[in-house]
Amino acid sequence: MKTLKDAAVGSTVTVAKLHGEGALKRRVMDMGVTRGVEIYVRKVAPLGDPIQVTVRGYELSIRKADAENIEIV
Repeated sequence: MKTLKDAAVGSTVTVAKLHGEGALKRRVMDMGVTRGVEIYVRKVAPLGDPIQVTVRGYELSIRKADAENIEIV
């Protein structure tokens, strides 16, 4: 299983599945990250946390812990 945390900078990936449950999953979905959406990985901070991505035309910073719950293709 490949997650958003494993995606290379400059790559565009598609969300296959969201893991987690309850408030965690709802928060990620409220940010626009849903199944089938394309995510462009813009930058990764020097220590790997957070990850800056572009989702649905806007920029978003996602914590590494949240990125591990986003399965990609």
